[in-house]
Amino acid sequence: MPIDPNTLAAFSVTVLAIVISPGPDTMLIIRYGLTSGHRAAFAAVAGVQMGLVVHTLMAVAGLSVLIATSPVLFRTVAVVGAGYLAWLGLQGLRGPGAFSIDNTKEAVPAGKACRDAILTNVLNPKVIILFLALFPNFVAMERDDVSAQLWTLSATLILINVAWQAPLAWLAKEARRWLTRPRTQRVVSTVTGAILLAFAALMLYEHLL
Repeated sequence: MPIDPNTLAAFSVTVLAIVISPGPDTMLIIRYGLTSGHRAAFAAVAGVQMGLVVHTLMAVAGLSVLIATSPVLFRTVAVVGAGYLAWLGLQGLRGPGAFSIDNTKEAVPAGKACRDAILTNVLNPKVIILFLALFPNFVAMERDDVSAQLWTLSATLILINVAWQAPLAWLAKEARRWLTRPRTQRVVSTVTGAILLAFAALMLYEHLL
């Protein structure tokens, strides 16, 4: 197995905290579920995962080269990434952001829903930073199979993403009603913020001490 099971478990918990925090991808999927039906919503889910594959290709290429040419720079990227996760965690503890879904748009075909989701994900700078923040902290630099480790992390991220987003696509109306409740937003924000802060602290401790 390319990655130690304990490392993979820690990565999975961190990713889950990020995935369940409502963002552009979630809003797009629910909106298409409400306005265009299940087919468009599931097409959007597929589009999000395609976007993550694109990010993975860039991460595998860039981070592999970085590890090979400058382990010190790679560690610096990991520390900065851990700091970014800490910032996300603090934002969560400060309170939920506005979560609104525009469901006044006209119905769209599945192809357009998929394309929109790909572009939304690929062009989202937060996702790019997230890959740089997460992946370096869960890669064993001393091993030769860096690419295999990165692809394993990406596959885990995509599986968790699908496990969360597919039910949202199927139950768009109910999901929207649940996610827009102030109490739900507060709980999700607080729990995910605490998890991200805890893992950020562990990452910084590992890299700086």
